[in-house]
Amino acid sequence: MAGMVRMGPHMKLTPKRPLEPGDLDRARYVVDTLRRSLVPYRNYRVALAQGMRIFLPSVPQNVYHFVDLRASGKEYQGRFDASRPGSLLYVKNGAGYRLVGAMYSAPPDYTLRDIDQLIPLSVARWHVHTNICLPRGISLDDLIWDRIGVGDPGMPGMLPASAPRARELNHELGFMADGRFGFEGTITTVAQCDAAGGRFLTQAFGWMVHVYPFAGNDLKVAFGMTVPGASSETSLASQARP
Repeated sequence: MAGMVRMGPHMKLTPKRPLEPGDLDRARYVVDTLRRSLVPYRNYRVALAQGMRIFLPSVPQNVYHFVDLRASGKEYQGRFDASRPGSLLYVKNGAGYRLVGAMYSAPPDYTLRDIDQLIPLSVARWHVHTNICLPRGISLDDLIWDRIGVGDPGMPGMLPASAPRARELNHELGFMADGRFGFEGTITTVAQCDAAGGRFLTQAFGWMVHVYPFAGNDLKVAFGMTVPGASSETSLASQARP
């Protein structure tokens, strides 16, 4: 984690490195490969028909991850395939979704040198999710399978019945309803997490990087931190607080 750039309490980014010979060619190869391999998934129903799972589908997000569990598992084993990313990225489009890009992952114990070999750090900003508090009994696998405590009023993080919109937010956000838990939660320390009945994760999941291959030929946009075409939805944290 040495040299990482903190982007708030729950995310760290890799530092920007100077361009090395071949970096731009390697980055363009990834973008060009995605442009070809993602064509069938412009119809989001194809992704669902192939067994991809929407990560936290009931939770309002600027970008939704459709997770290919098999491809993602290979990435966590260190098997990188530019043509088959572990997750596809979609934005809401009416009642459906519109494809905007893909996300690659890498093992959490990879070094900066390791991930630079996959997609160069001079072009892309890989990130990790840090300081995450989950209620005891909730695992990262539960999040992947959308088991977030909906319907369990005793789950930490659920709003009391007297709170405004409690039933609606509890049903939509589960344990994230009161805004303390999760990837945008207000809890950021072990002590706060313990006091709230949670389990603290110094890092959740592994390395991740987003790529937006359909946003033109500018690599700064393709590997940028802004989701092209995403709506300006209210953040999860602000939606969750009563």
